[in-house]
Amino acid sequence: MTDDDPGTAADADADDEAGATGTAVRRDRFSGGPAREFLSSLAADAAIFEADLAVDRAHTVMLAERGIVDGAVAGEILGALDDVEAAGHGELPDGEDVHEAIETAVIDRIGPDGGRMHTARSRNDEVATCIRYRLRGDLLAAAEATVALREALVEVASEHAETAMPGYTHLQPAQPTTVAHYLLSYEGGVARDTERLLDAYDRVNLSPLGAAAFAGTPFDIDRDRTAELLGFDGTVRNSTDAASARDFLAEGSTACATLATTLSGLAEDLILFSNKGFVELSDAYSSTSSIMPQKKNPDTLELTRGVAGDAIGEATGTLSLLKGLPRAYNRDLQRAHAGVFEIADDVREATAVAAGAVATADWDEAALADAAGEGFSTATGVADLLAMSGLPFRTAHEIVATAAETVSDGDSPAAAAAKVDEATRKVTGEPLSAHVSREDVESALDPAASVASRDSAGGPAPEAVADELATAEAGIEADDAALADERESLAAAAELLDAEVDSYA
Repeated sequence: MTDDDPGTAADADADDEAGATGTAVRRDRFSGGPAREFLSSLAADAAIFEADLAVDRAHTVMLAERGIVDGAVAGEILGALDDVEAAGHGELPDGEDVHEAIETAVIDRIGPDGGRMHTARSRNDEVATCIRYRLRGDLLAAAEATVALREALVEVASEHAETAMPGYTHLQPAQPTTVAHYLLSYEGGVARDTERLLDAYDRVNLSPLGAAAFAGTPFDIDRDRTAELLGFDGTVRNSTDAASARDFLAEGSTACATLATTLSGLAEDLILFSNKGFVELSDAYSSTSSIMPQKKNPDTLELTRGVAGDAIGEATGTLSLLKGLPRAYNRDLQRAHAGVFEIADDVREATAVAAGAVATADWDEAALADAAGEGFSTATGVADLLAMSGLPFRTAHEIVATAAETVSDGDSPAAAAAKVDEATRKVTGEPLSAHVSREDVESALDPAASVASRDSAGGPAPEAVADELATAEAGIEADDAALADERESLAAAAELLDAEVDSYA
């Protein structure tokens, strides 16, 4: 992927003769042999082809502006880069990597002066810049997908603020909640995933260009100018750090893996709820069996769940690759980024699939209501009622735990309340009426009433959910605006670079 040369004009001139023949731009001693194919990353570098062209253009413009390369020569180089872009990655000459191949292609077109594009840089800072240029776009795309998922979660939640459903812990019936409260729990998680992606973007969006191999350059370059032309927010100032650091890849892959883990939990829940008949997924997000025509399988969600394993593996692999490297450039880094690009794309796609599945799913309100009270799930509400009457909560807990031994799903509220009365007498020696009325207990046993009573901040009661919805909507609006600002900033930089390049035509 890179070499360790400082990229001086003298180096470029020394390589001109080799480059002009369409061979590697470095000396013949290193141009062949059985390891050549093993060393090459040209095929994998298709992912940063466009990034490399942008970096070459910005660097060439800066060199001309600083008087390091003649303006007419810069115009020839920039014209050749246009030709290379039009031909595409597949038409590049053989090379150790895309950077060498593009430089060779430019030299093939305009002669030895094409080698001046590599003045005052190394492939070390060049590739680091290309990776950041590409990855920042991947992170923005993933963040945009999370915002779309949050919008879907909020929209469906707003339709089901009073739709009771069973809540589970340890996969056992625990307490009644609502579809809205359940979905908003994921909106909160995905919102944090958005924050992580945007935080990672901020650290990715800094330019290493101008660091050269790792020790800077004697040429009078302007690193801030190339950062501006490429849409970076600034530079990674220390030249050794700039050329060698790949912690941004670890951070980006980890942010994607964390998002994928959130998606995996959502997918697992929807698969289980589908199995229980609580929700029906749209046909667009399902498939059938090749042999069993009655089947409707949640395949897209199973694949979404599977992406998490790939993402976690990539994040782990990235950190493992980096953990033992000495400072400055090492060839191991050639293998550090391609998988991160791939997993970022996979996670973005999985996020879009999850959003579509949520938006188009049909929640069976009757089935959910029937299941909301199963397993004596309102028991905590009864214990809370007893505690609010003055009993110590542990005593109330013991009463309801005793009643739970005899209460069954088929019991009416009146029958269940009678069993709570029996348990109260057994535990305290007093009737239930000494603490609360039988009617209040029957009400607490109702799933809808139980949900309505839980109106603490962030709870499932409709009023609390309304506040959550408003907060979620405000957060989505803010993140959407932040993403739009970043996109506009990158577009403006691209327009600036195009204008500067056109000025040399």
